[in-house]
Amino acid sequence: MSNEQTETVSVKGAYSQIVAGKKIVICVGKRKTSIARAVIKPGIGRYRVNGIPVEIWPIEIARLKMLEPLMLLSEDLRNSIDIEVNVEGGGVISQAYAVRNAIARGLILYFNNPLIKEVFKEYDRTMISGDPRSTEPEKWMRYSARRFRQKSYR
Repeated sequence: MSNEQTETVSVKGAYSQIVAGKKIVICVGKRKTSIARAVIKPGIGRYRVNGIPVEIWPIEIARLKMLEPLMLLSEDLRNSIDIEVNVEGGGVISQAYAVRNAIARGLILYFNNPLIKEVFKEYDRTMISGDPRSTEPEKWMRYSARRFRQKSYR
């Protein structure tokens, strides 16, 4: 027996279960008011967002953002899993970033490999940690969050 210890990787917003002998990872990603919930399980390489295959997603920039975590993986790892994502709230790009966040977190936990986490961190830190910025709420008796009424004198 060897004295090596396997290092487990933990990620906020994701947890894994073993159901019927298969590992299933459920993870959450957020950006502004968008929330994405992803389920990663063994499969043949399907990737669906709200029931639509991501390859035929109509907005190209959003599609490329959602595919970033998978493009950083090797082909054999990419084709060994199925990903199902449900996303709601926010705008199109905000949803794409939320999906990207959920998928990156889930992949780290699914493969339990610290190298994947390092690759994601080196590429873009917000892929794992998320972006806490959000819109400022509108104040009472104003047109926007910071705009005051104009004065007509002086």
